[in-house]
Amino acid sequence: MLGLLLLQVLASCLWLGHSEVVTSFGSCHGFFSDRIPPNNALNPQNPAWICQHFNNSYHYATLYDRDRRIPVYSAYKYEPGPGNRSKLWYAEPQVGVSPYSKDIDTEKSIRNRYKITLQQIGQSQAINQDYNNLQGLDRGHLSPSGHQSGNNSKWATFTLTNIVPQNSALNKGQWNIYQSKTMPQHTKDCTTTYVITGAVPGNTYISNNRVNVPSHIWSAACCQTNTIRRTWAVIAENNRNQVQNLTRSQLEGNLTQLYGRGQVSLFHSACPP
Repeated sequence: MLGLLLLQVLASCLWLGHSEVVTSFGSCHGFFSDRIPPNNALNPQNPAWICQHFNNSYHYATLYDRDRRIPVYSAYKYEPGPGNRSKLWYAEPQVGVSPYSKDIDTEKSIRNRYKITLQQIGQSQAINQDYNNLQGLDRGHLSPSGHQSGNNSKWATFTLTNIVPQNSALNKGQWNIYQSKTMPQHTKDCTTTYVITGAVPGNTYISNNRVNVPSHIWSAACCQTNTIRRTWAVIAENNRNQVQNLTRSQLEGNLTQLYGRGQVSLFHSACPP
């Protein structure tokens, strides 16, 4: 009887330790327009809902695919500003199998702090060595550091739970132009802009089939001005240096077909189609 009670207590502790990532975006709904995330049509079979936490603050939200070891999407507020890019890459202790800290951290620090192996860290997420010796691919941010302000927010984007293998020409070419030039043009009169950037799983993998290479990269935004809301969206095949401009409803239609899990809805209905 005592043994059964101890098992129940242990199970409860493990569940509570995972509360930041496995149940909902409860701690970081503020990164979604009207506090409503996309519907379940994007959810993978083995998801982790991550409120990306660094230095005592939440910086964006990520729906993560533990099996494919890539994010499904990251959601954030577009708030570009000064700050430095991180020189380090981080992992997410919460995605593991034990109730670890909710702060992203370096692999070395996680190993030393919790006395676990690199293999244990990598059971449900990508690790640095997965991205070694890439050919024609970059570490592609879904929530880019350039859309954040301040060192902490910029550094928080350098976690591998926010990274996908992205075509190098696309990442350095048209996708970079969209992020660094088109977005500032679209948001000139916006008081608040909510962004959701995602990746459609592909049929190929890197690192001995550990990390999926997406077939498409996509992004959508909902902007609030002083008088109205408006939306825009883009999608790119992850083997071509080309970005296609779409409406929100067009992108949702494309994603509905590409994911094949039902009708996709990215924003609350207050954001126009």
